[in-house]
Amino acid sequence: MRVRIFDTTLRDGEQSPGVSLAPEQKLTIAKKLDELGVDAIEAGFPLVSDGERKAIKMIISENLSAEICGLARANKKDIDAAIDVGLKYIHTFIATSDIHLQYKLKLSRDEVLAKAIEAVEYGKSRGLQVEFSAEDATRSDREFLKKVFGEVAKAGADRIDIPDTVGYSTPQYMAEITKDAVEVTKLPVSVHCHNDFGLAVANAISGIQAGAQCAHVTINGIGERAGNASLEEFVMSLQCLQFSEKYETGIKTELLYDTSRFVSKLVGMTVQPNKAIVGENAFGHESGIHTHGVLSNPLTYEPISPELVGRSRWLQVGKHAGIHGMNAMLEEYGLRPDKEQANQILDKVKNLGDQGKHVTEVELLTIASEVMKERGIKRIVQLTGFSVSTGIGTMPYAFVKLNIDGKEFSATDHGVGPVDASLNAIQKITGKISEVRIKDYGLASISGGSDALCEVTIKVEDAQGNIASAKSVGEDIVTTSVQAVIDGLNRIMLKKLLKEKKVGN
Repeated sequence: MRVRIFDTTLRDGEQSPGVSLAPEQKLTIAKKLDELGVDAIEAGFPLVSDGERKAIKMIISENLSAEICGLARANKKDIDAAIDVGLKYIHTFIATSDIHLQYKLKLSRDEVLAKAIEAVEYGKSRGLQVEFSAEDATRSDREFLKKVFGEVAKAGADRIDIPDTVGYSTPQYMAEITKDAVEVTKLPVSVHCHNDFGLAVANAISGIQAGAQCAHVTINGIGERAGNASLEEFVMSLQCLQFSEKYETGIKTELLYDTSRFVSKLVGMTVQPNKAIVGENAFGHESGIHTHGVLSNPLTYEPISPELVGRSRWLQVGKHAGIHGMNAMLEEYGLRPDKEQANQILDKVKNLGDQGKHVTEVELLTIASEVMKERGIKRIVQLTGFSVSTGIGTMPYAFVKLNIDGKEFSATDHGVGPVDASLNAIQKITGKISEVRIKDYGLASISGGSDALCEVTIKVEDAQGNIASAKSVGEDIVTTSVQAVIDGLNRIMLKKLLKEKKVGN
């Protein structure tokens, strides 16, 4: 069965506390969603603001493959606003639960039913595709909900949506009312699940199993309060878990991680590390038992291949580390300790872990170099020129010159500060060579006074999902930041070079 993916990142997702997107930002996200392969994009709520209307017009003008939908309350004013921006598809709603009727709408059930029918009839009379939602459906009287759905279907609705507005449903109940909606309307049914009790994806899947054909979802599960059903979790569950029926979507799953990171950065909401599918730790392993198993056969401790969602697995050392995982990490940098050296390195790593310290890749390489008496890993990237220009009232600019594997490259770029300008200039160069991007940047002071030392830690990632960390200590923040980035570039490019050689052999 083909399941329709209705993405509401730009509408319900933007309703997350603290999130507000400019029209241009909404357009870039819409393009990403279209590239990902969603079937429909809820571009916004036209009546909200001039910016919202501008954004929707911009998205419509792109002629994307996905259907573009707009939200409208069950009244002519909202529907006219949707028509005015050029929408051909609306998602109109009115609450049906007694708590909403009594305290918010102050209407009787009959009045709500009349407004629902009128909105659908008006939308259809204006030539629109109409999807009708009964807000707070899961807390509505079940017989009244069936009556509303049945009447709006008679009024000409094209689709019915069941919103679990406050995430109150269980999978069993979602299945029951989905069956009600399918039976009484004979129309395509959608489910719109919120995550207040952590059941949004489970409820959405239950709705699909009960006969719904579509789910309303958001990237990273963003949305009001605890958010919405997560697109990436929902899609991968349908694709990979065992069901009595086979489900398919149009999502290009290898783009999931990249889309997740893009949206996260643009909306300013960090993805929790342990989030399923796209969280930083979703394919990370530290335990010696786990790393040994994964190195023997990834399926031992991974339910799916990370490449399926645009990821790559990574190993971490610490107090739980084992010799196999540690050696695999070192081999990525061409370091192959003998048995005695490996045991010494592992002992030092475990000692740090027992002290409650987080052992990064940087510390591991430092320990290994000391034990093996190595001078360090091969440096492919050399910083050969660097200057920054900044001042009050002027935008900071940075010039960077790099020697990469014997070839000279230079770039100039600006930023919100000298560090940002420097990192942008470096990324300008590396984008041409190996598409390396900066994932995380951290700055800490490690001494006080006017001559304080700062510590910069950084993570870089290439287009294949390979990740490398680096750390640099110095007096000047900008110079120290640049040096950390260069060290990170060396590590990730060496990883890539050694992998290519391994494949070639």
